[in-house]
Amino acid sequence: MVAGPLSSGVAGLCAETGHRLGGSTRAAVEDVRRRLGQPLRVAIAGRLKSGKSTLVNALIGRRVAQTEVGECTRLVTQFRYGTADRVDVVRRDGTRVSHPLDESGMIPQRLNVPRGEIGYIDVTLTSDRLRDLTVVDTPGLSSTNAPISDETKRFLFDDDLDPDSAGALSGAEAIIYVFTQSVRADDVEALEAFRSISSRLSSNPINSLGLFNKVDKLAGGGDPWPVAGPLAEAQARILRRAVSDVVPVIGLLAETTEAGRLTAADCEALRELARLPEAERAVLLASVDLFTSRDCPISREQRERLLRLLDLYGINFAVAALVDEPNLATGDLVRRLFLASGFPRLRETLDQAFRWRSDAIKAGWALSTLEKIANHAERPADRELLRDAIERLIQRPEYHRLKLLEVAQLVSTGAVDLPEQMEIELTRLALSNDPAWILGMPGVPAPQLAKAALDAASRWRAFAVAGASPAQARVAHVAHRGFYLLSQQLRGQVRYT
Repeated sequence: MVAGPLSSGVAGLCAETGHRLGGSTRAAVEDVRRRLGQPLRVAIAGRLKSGKSTLVNALIGRRVAQTEVGECTRLVTQFRYGTADRVDVVRRDGTRVSHPLDESGMIPQRLNVPRGEIGYIDVTLTSDRLRDLTVVDTPGLSSTNAPISDETKRFLFDDDLDPDSAGALSGAEAIIYVFTQSVRADDVEALEAFRSISSRLSSNPINSLGLFNKVDKLAGGGDPWPVAGPLAEAQARILRRAVSDVVPVIGLLAETTEAGRLTAADCEALRELARLPEAERAVLLASVDLFTSRDCPISREQRERLLRLLDLYGINFAVAALVDEPNLATGDLVRRLFLASGFPRLRETLDQAFRWRSDAIKAGWALSTLEKIANHAERPADRELLRDAIERLIQRPEYHRLKLLEVAQLVSTGAVDLPEQMEIELTRLALSNDPAWILGMPGVPAPQLAKAALDAASRWRAFAVAGASPAQARVAHVAHRGFYLLSQQLRGQVRYT
């Protein structure tokens, strides 16, 4: 994985100082450098039957995670890139028991290890999707089955978790909360509980996303998106202290299209449905019961398979597309189904926003770790060498982003209260490198953006010295410098154009 500019700078610091350090300190610094190059780590949380594992399969691009409730769905499972497909059951003492994938290419339902001994499941796959992404699927939260929630805490977060498990599950740069239908009070409580027990995962609104799954259930087979969009926006307002945004998706469509599950025979069955007389087709597609029970040229087994792959909304969508364009190519049909899933927006968020933020999150973690290593170094020379290198690095203007991210987290969680417009302005500054978006001035030339950034810096400075509480003032001084540096950057663009 190509590291971001900030984490690359810290990795460079590790490389430059490492060979000059003593044995144990050198090993600790080398471990920091190694972890900086690891893929973006995304943890998936949610209720049982919220569709977490289906979304994991869509992210991976293969149907590997078991989607039916069973032993595997009650365990923490990590999916990462490897040179061979393999399932390792990692015991709490660190030992491993290896299994192949089952005959359908999924994690075996039976692991042959007592559940109380299991720390987590480590799955390595040759999927290219995992070269830049590691996915951690967690057991269901806030379920009616209380032991499941207890096991989530025990396996994921307890202090007695073995070092291998802790290493595998800590340091997620992005957290995705999956829920269905409208957010209930206990959903909010579950999210808050997950945040409170997931300090090792650094859960906060800056790096957390809400996924409103199964939105196709909103419209009984009709078009759900006119309802799903406004409902997701309302949920985002409810969860603003827990997630940065709420994205509506149809996880089953995403899994089917991303994992390549739709076969030529499936597409031919959809084409045959599209060729039926309109009245007959309308009755057949009116409900799941009618679709499976009425006489039809397509076998019942094939229709049941289509329901497992697409559900009623997906079948209706595909058939409508084929009625409009009978010669629509299979590949084009699959692409339209993928777009209809809402999944591209999630991919864009992970590929752009979270990957960009993860650079700062990783760099901040690494610098904090290096400071601890320096404090505990046995040789005074090692302590001074590391501290000097860290001080030189954080003096660079680009590393002010780490402070911006830190104060934005304080504000977004409500630890420091700001007027709403100032909170929005600070969050944009911390989460983007696009000056026009930060300043809310799309299409405006650089000279005007530079002036707007300088004006924003002046506003924040005035707020810091007049009327702000001590905590607000600390945040405001960081924001002031951030906008001032942005104005300098924009002036540089002016000079070179």
